[in-house]
Amino acid sequence: MKQAFFPLNAVAALFVLSGGAMAADDAAPPAEVVVVSATRVGHTVFDMPAAIDVIDAERIRDSQARVNASEALAAVPGLVAQNRQNYAQDLQISSRGFGARSAFGVRGVHLVADGIPASMPDGQGQAATFNLDMAERIEVLRGPFSAIYGNHSGGVIQVFTRDGEGPPSVETTLTTGSYGSRKVDLNVQGKQAGIGYVLDASRFETDGYRAHSAATRDQAFAKLTLVPMSGANLTIVANALRQDDTQDALGTTWATYQRDPRAGEIDATDTQNPKRTLADRYNTRKSIDHQQIGASWEQRFGEDRLRVTAYGGNRGVIQYQSFSKAFQAPATHSGGVVDFDRDFHGTDLNWLHVGELAGGKLSTTIGLEYGRSSDARRGYENFIGTQFGVKGALRRDENDKITSLDPYMQTEWQSGAWMVSAGLRHSSVKFSVEDHFLSNGNDSGSLEYSHTTPVLGLLYRLSPALNVYASAARGFETPTLNELFYSGTGGGFNFRLQAAQSTHLETGIKARLGDTTRINAAVFQVRTRDELAVDGSVGGRTSYRNASRTLRQGMELSLETAWNHGLSARAALTSLRAVYDQGFGAVAEGSRLPGVPNANAYGELAWKDSANRFGAALEAVASSKIYADDANADKAAPGYGVLNARVNASQQWQGWRFKQFVRLNNLLDKRYVGSLIVGDTNKRYYEAAPGRNWLIGASAQYQF
Repeated sequence: MKQAFFPLNAVAALFVLSGGAMAADDAAPPAEVVVVSATRVGHTVFDMPAAIDVIDAERIRDSQARVNASEALAAVPGLVAQNRQNYAQDLQISSRGFGARSAFGVRGVHLVADGIPASMPDGQGQAATFNLDMAERIEVLRGPFSAIYGNHSGGVIQVFTRDGEGPPSVETTLTTGSYGSRKVDLNVQGKQAGIGYVLDASRFETDGYRAHSAATRDQAFAKLTLVPMSGANLTIVANALRQDDTQDALGTTWATYQRDPRAGEIDATDTQNPKRTLADRYNTRKSIDHQQIGASWEQRFGEDRLRVTAYGGNRGVIQYQSFSKAFQAPATHSGGVVDFDRDFHGTDLNWLHVGELAGGKLSTTIGLEYGRSSDARRGYENFIGTQFGVKGALRRDENDKITSLDPYMQTEWQSGAWMVSAGLRHSSVKFSVEDHFLSNGNDSGSLEYSHTTPVLGLLYRLSPALNVYASAARGFETPTLNELFYSGTGGGFNFRLQAAQSTHLETGIKARLGDTTRINAAVFQVRTRDELAVDGSVGGRTSYRNASRTLRQGMELSLETAWNHGLSARAALTSLRAVYDQGFGAVAEGSRLPGVPNANAYGELAWKDSANRFGAALEAVASSKIYADDANADKAAPGYGVLNARVNASQQWQGWRFKQFVRLNNLLDKRYVGSLIVGDTNKRYYEAAPGRNWLIGASAQYQF
C-alpha cells in the first residue's frame, strides 16, 4: 500500500507546483530541444509519440565530475543508472527493468554516441566509452519506439558531443573529492577554414570508496566537422579509453555489508590468512584498452537526405577473477583469467525521402545496418602453485564471431493535429564459435537468431499546449555472448538458449502549463516470453536459461517548472510492477524481477541569479527495495532516500571564463546498498554506496 501511495502523493504535489508556476510572468521557460532518437526525423520532445527525455550540456558538465553517465541520468524517469563503486564492471543501467540483471557492462539498453553504436551486435555495451566532457546532450528513449533499434533495445541512450565552433578556445578543468578521487581534463575547440575541431583528453584517479576498488581511467577524444561540398556534412569522431589494473571490489554478503559497508568479503577457504579477502587473495582486477574511429557523411538533396556511417575499433580486456581453488580442477573449467582481443566494425546506410500524401507531409527513412565483432579469446588458471592472481595454465582458446544485419524502414505522416509514425526492422544476429582447446571437448558451432520488430505510434494535438499519444511494438533480446558461454554446471557453449520476445504498449500525455512548465506522463505495459534468467553459477562461471513469461506495468512522470527570481524545480517519478507472470522451478508466479525497484524518484529545487553568475540546488533521490534473486528468498536491498546539494559560480574577464562548484552527496550520511549483483550463487549480492562525500571542481577557459 505504501508503494502505491508514494507516486500518487508525489503527482499531487507536482501539480500544486505547476499551478504556482503558471503565475510566473518573467520566469525562464524550459528549453525546446530537437531530438532524433525515436523517428530519425527531428522534432521537439513535445511533438514525439514516445517517452523521451533530454539532458542538456549544463546538467551534464556543470557541478559534476563527468566520470559516470549515472551523474546526469538520475533525473530521467523509467531509468535506473547505478554507480557500482567498481570501475572494473562499469555502470549498471536498466530501462523499465530491461538490463537489470547485467553482472557487468550494459545489456538490454542500446548505447549510441554521435550516431555510432557503443553496444556490440549481441547487445553488450560499455557506457564508460562515452565522452561526457564534450557532451552537448543525452537523449534517453524508453518504450515501444526503442524497438526500432533492434536487438537489446529495451531503451536507448544516445550521447551527442559538441561541434567545434567560433574562434579557438582552450579549457582545463580540475576536480578533487572524497576517497582520493581526482580528475584533470584539457580540451581545445574551434573552427577555422570551415573545419570544426574538438580535442579532449582527461585522466581520472580514485582510491575507491570500497576496499580494493582503486582505478585510473585515461580518455581521449577528437571530432572534426567539415563541409566538403554543397549540401554535404562530414563528421569524423575518434575516442580511446584505457584502464590499467582497475581493482575489482566484488560483491559482499549481507552480513559483511552490515558489519562494514566498505569491507571486502573474507575468503573462508584461506586457512593461512583467515582475515584476507577474496579480492586481495586473487588480486581481482581488469585492464581495458579500447579505441575506435567512425565517420558519418550526410548529403542533402532538397528535403531528402542520404546518410552513410562507418566505424571500426579494437577492445582488449584481461580480467582476473576470484575462484576458489576447489573449483579449478574440473577439466571443463575455463579458468579464472579472461583474456580477449576484439576487433569490431559496422556500417549504417539510410535514405530519407520527404513528400506529400493525402494532404499531409510524409517522411520515410529506409536503411540497412551491419555490425560485426570478432574475439580472439583465451582463458587461464588464475594461480601457479600456491600463488593466486597470476596467469597460469591455458584452459580456453577460441575465436568468437558475432554478426548482425538489419534492414529497417520508418515512415511518419503529419497532417493538421495528427501524427502517425510506423517502423519495421528485421534483425538477424549470428554467433559462431571456433574452439581450439579440445582437451575438454569441442564447443565449436554456430547459432542464429532473427526477428521482425514492428512499431506504430499515433499522436494527436488536443490543443497547442496538450498532446496525447499511444504506441505499440514488438521487441526481442538475444542472449549476449557471455550468457551463451556455458550450459548448466558442466556443459560448454549453450546452443539451446532462445531469444526473449516482448510486446510493448504505451500511452501518454505531454502538456505545457503556461510558458514555464512542462509535464510528460506515460503509462505502459510490457509482456515478455522466454525471459532469460540465471540457471546456475559454480566456480565463477554463470549459465542462463529461458525462464518464463514476465509482466512489466508502470507509470512515469517528469516535470520541469520555473518561478520568478531564478527559482526552478525538476522531478522524475517512476512506479513499476515487474514480475514473473508464470512460475518456473523454485520461482513462484508473481515474484518480483531482481534488480528492479517498484518505485524510484528524483527531485530538485534550484536557484540561479539573473546574470547566471551564481547558482545552488538541493537534490533528492529515492528508491524502494530491490530483490537480489529470482525467488525473492534472500535479503532484499532496503529502500533509501538521500539528499545532495551543489553550489556553483562563474566569472568572466576579458577572454577568460572561470567556473567553480562544490557538491555534497548523501548529506545525511545514510547507509544504503547502491547496486546489486543479481543471482550470485554465493549470495555476494551487495555493493555499498558511499556515505557523505564531497567534490570540488574549477575550470578556466580562454578564447582567442
